[in-house]
Amino acid sequence: MSDRLASVDDSAVEETKVLDNSSTLSGAVRFTDDEPTVSWEAQGAQAPASTSVQEHLEQAQETTEDLQQVRTANAILKDLSFPLQTASVDAQRAQQRKTVAQLDDYVLPKLASVDSPLTVVVGGSTGAGKSTLVNTLIGKPVTRSGAIRPTTRQPVLLHRPEDLASYAPERILPHLVRVHAENGKLPGADPHTGVDQLIMMPEEAIPSGIALIDAPDIDSISEENRRLAKQLLSAADLWLFVTTANRYADAVPWELLNEAANRDITVAVVLNRVPEGSEDEIEEDLRRMLEEAGIQAAFLLTVSEQERDEQGLISSAAVLPLIYWLRELGADSAQRSAIAKKTLEGALRSIAAQTNTLYEGQQAQYATADHLKNAVYSAYDEAFHTIHASTQDGALLRGEVLSRWQDFVGTGEFFRSLESGIGRLRDRVASILKGQPSQAVPVEEALEVGLHAVILEEAAKAAEVSQRRWLDEPAGRALLNGEDLGRIHEGFSADVADSIRAWQQDIMDLIQREGADKRQKARFMSLGVNATAVVLMVAVFSMTGGLTGIEVGIAGGSGIVGQRLLEAIFGEDAVRRMAHEARENLDTRISELLAEHQLRFIELVDSVGLGPEPELVHSAAQNFEVVSQSMSKGA
Repeated sequence: MSDRLASVDDSAVEETKVLDNSSTLSGAVRFTDDEPTVSWEAQGAQAPASTSVQEHLEQAQETTEDLQQVRTANAILKDLSFPLQTASVDAQRAQQRKTVAQLDDYVLPKLASVDSPLTVVVGGSTGAGKSTLVNTLIGKPVTRSGAIRPTTRQPVLLHRPEDLASYAPERILPHLVRVHAENGKLPGADPHTGVDQLIMMPEEAIPSGIALIDAPDIDSISEENRRLAKQLLSAADLWLFVTTANRYADAVPWELLNEAANRDITVAVVLNRVPEGSEDEIEEDLRRMLEEAGIQAAFLLTVSEQERDEQGLISSAAVLPLIYWLRELGADSAQRSAIAKKTLEGALRSIAAQTNTLYEGQQAQYATADHLKNAVYSAYDEAFHTIHASTQDGALLRGEVLSRWQDFVGTGEFFRSLESGIGRLRDRVASILKGQPSQAVPVEEALEVGLHAVILEEAAKAAEVSQRRWLDEPAGRALLNGEDLGRIHEGFSADVADSIRAWQQDIMDLIQREGADKRQKARFMSLGVNATAVVLMVAVFSMTGGLTGIEVGIAGGSGIVGQRLLEAIFGEDAVRRMAHEARENLDTRISELLAEHQLRFIELVDSVGLGPEPELVHSAAQNFEVVSQSMSKGA
C-alpha cells in the first residue's frame, strides 16, 4: 500500500460527487466498505497557452518590479518597533511581527518563484487525524500520530527529492531550522530545544509539483504549537483542513477558516471520522457553514469512522479521491500557478490592510512622542516667561540688590543732580557717586545671585511639572521607569552661573563698542567699565518694564537712575539700543539654559527610536496594494 499518491489504480473509486469551484478536480466523496471503483474526469483542465519570448520577458520584468516593491515595503515594516506605550501598542507589535513573518515566510519567497512546488499545509484541530491522513496518503508511517497530546511537536515537510532546494531556508520559512530525516525515519523529538524546527523528508510518493506539511494542532494545549501552526498556515499556498464530525463547528478552526477566506487562500476540507449513516447530514451542515462564511472549498472529502491497521493507517479507499486531486493538481502547472497567484494576491491584499493598521499605529507613536515633548516644552516655556517677567518688573531690584544699589549710587544726591539739568550731568558723572567705582562689585554680585536663584527656581518647577505630566501618561511612566527627573540635575547650577557671567562680559564688550567716541569713552572710563556695566544691567532689569509711580518708589528709583545716568554718557537712542541688545542676549542665554535642562526629557523620547515616518508606512501599504492588483490582473 505504499506510494499511493504516485501509483493509484484509476478503477479504485466507486462513488464520486463533483463540486467544481475553480479547481481542476473538485469533489465531495463518501465511501463504503465495498471495493471502490473510480471514474474521475478532469474538469476545465487546459494546457497552458504558448507564450512568446517577449511575453516571458515582460512577465519576468513585472515580477522583478513587484518583488522589489514588496522588499522595499517589507524593509519599512521591519523597522517598526512601537516603543511607546500607547493604547493599542501590544496589538500593533503583534500585528507587525505577524505581517513581517508572513512576508518572510511566504510572500517574498513565492513572489520570487511563483512556479515553485505548491505548498499544501495539512492543519486542523487536536485529534482530527491529520498525521494519520498524511501517512495514509503516502502509504506508510512518515509522521507521528497517536493518542498523547500534543502529537505533532515538529512539523514534517514531505517533498520530492528533486524539490529539496525549493524549500531551503532562503526560499521559504527562513526562521525554521531544517532537520533532515535519514532513511525515511523521523529524528527523535526534542521539545526542549527552544528552536522551531522543520523536518525535511524526501518522499517519492509525493506528486511532482506538490509538497505536504503536517502542521501542529491549531488548538493545541501548547502555545508554541499553536503559534507554529498559524505560522505554517500563513506560508501555505493551499490549506488542507482536517476536522471531524465532533469538532467541525469549533470556534478556533473557524477563526482560521475565516482568515483564509479573507486572504482568498485555497482551502480543501477533509471531514473525518463521521459516524456511519450520518454522512449526508453532517456534510450538508458543514457545506452550509462554509457557504455562510464565504468559503468555496476547492475539494471536500467525507471519511467515515473506521479502524486503523497495524501501521496506523486507515482504508486506502477512503483517500483515493484526495490522492487523485493532488496528483492532477501537481501535474497541471497552469492550475498550480493560478492557485499560487490567487493566494499571493489575497495575502498581499490582507497585508496591505494590516499595514494600514500599522500606519495608524505609527501615527499614534509619533503623536504620543509629540504630546510628551510638548508637555515638557510648555512647562519650560512657562518657566522662561516667568523668568523674563521677573527681569523686567523690578522684582530683581529689591532686597539685597536695592540696598547695594543705593550704597553705590547715593540716590538722594543723584536726584538733586537730575534737577540741575542733563547738560551739567554729563560733566559730573564721576562726582555724583557717593562711593568709588569699586562699590559696583557688590551690586553686580547681588544681581548675579538674584538672577541665578530665579532661573534655578523656575527650572526646578518646570522639571517637576514635566515629570508630573509624564506620570499621568502610560507612555511617560514607561519612559521614566522610576527615574526622578523632576529636579535640578547635577551641574546645572554651575552652568547658570557661567552663563550669567558670560552675559555680564557681553555687556562690558557692548559698552566698549558703543563708547568708541572719545568723549563718551572718557565719561564711562571715568566711571569704570564694570560700574557702567552694572548701571546698564540695572537699567535692563527695570527700564523695559515701564516702571512708574509706586514701582519707582519700591525699587528706589533704580530704573530711572540707571537710565538717566546712561543717557548722560551715551545719549538716549544709544541707551535704548544697548538695553534692547542686552535684553535679547539675556533672553537667548536663559532660553539655552532651559533648553539644556529640558533635554533630559526630550532625549528619553528620542532615545527609543520611533522608526520610519508614518508616511513611509503608508507608502508601504500602497506598494502592497499595487502588487496585489498586479497579481490579480496576471492571475
